[in-house]
Amino acid sequence: MAERRVKVESEVGLHARPAALFVQAAAKAPVDVTVAKAGGQPVNAKSILAVMGLDVRHGDDVVIAADGEGADAVLDELAEIAGNKEPSSA
Repeated sequence: MAERRVKVESEVGLHARPAALFVQAAAKAPVDVTVAKAGGQPVNAKSILAVMGLDVRHGDDVVIAADGEGADAVLDELAEIAGNKEPSSA
């Protein structure tokens, strides 16, 4: 299983719009994707409630993992969204 560790740079963390963009991108992925606070239990990255329930704040590290063909490309996209200060609309 491939994974990326990313520092969340958005001022609101993975809440509101950044969380929605993250989940939308994960939902389009043809592979299973999870996200966890560093050291925490992973949750389904395709679930807005699960992602927001992590309570990821500005400066927190998250671990995004995916398994299957194309996982690296999916992880690169999700890592970029999570690491952006100002996410652009998708």
